Amino acid sequence: MKFFLGTHMPSWLASLAVPLFVSHRRLVGMRRLPAAAACWALDSGGFSELSLYGAWQTSSKAYAAAIARYRDEIGSLAWAAPQDWMCEPPILAMTGRSVAFHQAATVASVLELRERVGPLVIPVLQGWDLGDYVACLEGYRDEGLDLTTEPVVGLGSVCRRQGTPMIAAIVSELAGYGLALHGFGIKTTGLTAYARQLVSADSMAWSYSARRRPPLPGCTHHNCANCPRWALHWRDRVLRRIATQQLSLFDTGSAA
Repeated sequence: MKFFLGTHMPSWLASLAVPLFVSHRRLVGMRRLPAAAACWALDSGGFSELSLYGAWQTSSKAYAAAIARYRDEIGSLAWAAPQDWMCEPPILAMTGRSVAFHQAATVASVLELRERVGPLVIPVLQGWDLGDYVACLEGYRDEGLDLTTEPVVGLGSVCRRQGTPMIAAIVSELAGYGLALHGFGIKTTGLTAYARQLVSADSMAWSYSARRRPPLPGCTHHNCANCPRWALHWRDRVLRRIATQQLSLFDTGSAA
């Protein structure tokens, strides 16, 4: 599984040689962009935009132009998220729209952005329960996109409930369809529960943790919420934990 370290510090693209996950909202105002030291993925900033405005304010044309700029000027862009519509109840309340509308709008965004910048934009499944995600999968199929052939398929609306049995069951079911799933905002609990069923994931949980703990020895700041040392230490711990669990599962399966 490829793990993208989430960061709100765009300068890390040039200084950290690990896969990063960076929001369009952090990059869009920069006149000079950093050159990436490693591959990275682009978050569209959809949760923030829908939370603030109840609809997308950024046009598809503007977002596509930004993707092209990041691809050309930053380099090493693995993929970009579409202008998807999350299905968490607070977001639905903010938009006043249904799950079905959010799913259709997400599919439409993928199609439109791909017309502008090609397959760099990944499809994202949106929904709330398993039936929703399956319906979204069928919505892509109706538009001629077979998601089982896609190298990455985002799984949306899971980060705030990613440690629940419901999400574990959804991930297992969708992975069983042959989908190469990326988990958005997956925290340690979710990663250790179903990392083996994901091709990739991103998380910025390190910053939340650092904000509530003393800084690392040698750090002079009040806390390490913006600290690359903390982020990399956290990343290493998470990857070791995932590797240990996967080895344990393999040994258990071999013994059986």
